[in-house]
Amino acid sequence: MMIDIENVTDSYVSLKSNVTEANLNNSEKFKAELIAFIDEHNKKVVLDLSSISYMDSSFLGALVSSLKHAIASKNDILLVGLKPDIHNLFSLIRLDKVFKIYKNLTEATAI
Repeated sequence: MMIDIENVTDSYVSLKSNVTEANLNNSEKFKAELIAFIDEHNKKVVLDLSSISYMDSSFLGALVSSLKHAIASKNDILLVGLKPDIHNLFSLIRLDKVFKIYKNLTEATAI
């Protein structure tokens, strides 16, 4: 498994990635696992990506596909724990306008 369940509440499921290098080698498997969690729990997903120190375009595409799937099923994916380099990458390619990004779970679930 590339994703672990941290917590499940009435309003969200909290997931933590255990991937350190998010690249072409693991993007499809990660996307499949994330979509399976979205389908199984049918609620907002808070995804902790604090373990990731490198992310390539194929993995970004997997995240975007997963977000589209979540939105189509009337859910959402909130990202937490992005390292500064990863956060800068999201800002550079404007994915910070697509994803809701928070510092941590507490901030993400305070809405």
